[in-house]
Amino acid sequence: MAEGPRPGGQHGETLLFLTDEQLRKGIEAMFFAYKGFTSDPDRILEPRGYGRAHHRAVHFIHRSEGTTVNNLLAILGVTKQSLNRVLRTLIEDGLVESRVGTRDKRERNLYLTEEGKLLERALSDAQQARVRDAFRAAGPGAVAGFRTVLEAMMDPEMRRRYQRLTENGR
Repeated sequence: MAEGPRPGGQHGETLLFLTDEQLRKGIEAMFFAYKGFTSDPDRILEPRGYGRAHHRAVHFIHRSEGTTVNNLLAILGVTKQSLNRVLRTLIEDGLVESRVGTRDKRERNLYLTEEGKLLERALSDAQQARVRDAFRAAGPGAVAGFRTVLEAMMDPEMRRRYQRLTENGR
């Protein structure tokens, strides 16, 4: 059984009796919501020839300034070859800087340049506006429930990474 947050009380117990059709509708809603969530950043990235892997790299480098390539690999769950291709492009285009580690000279620490920070801000502003509007429309109880659902869907290791990232106050 997966570990993680569990809905409490009477309301949580009713969730145990969802029909297959209700679950399918929830899954479909997630697909359509994801399309909306990614559409604004996709439009911003397209002129640069970037995709969602570039967006995710920029996002998590911003969230954990100085993160190592290995840590980014673990967060993104991609192959080293795939991440290297994305990082090479971001570095060549002047958006990311790779520095030799201070503790371990074999490590590479990643930082956004000023131009990288501008791109990250444009991407996050677009997504924050969409999420803010949705949260306002849904109300505080729905927001808390939504976060609980998202955390419960995460694999245990990803949930730990997520919690560490959010505990760092950023």
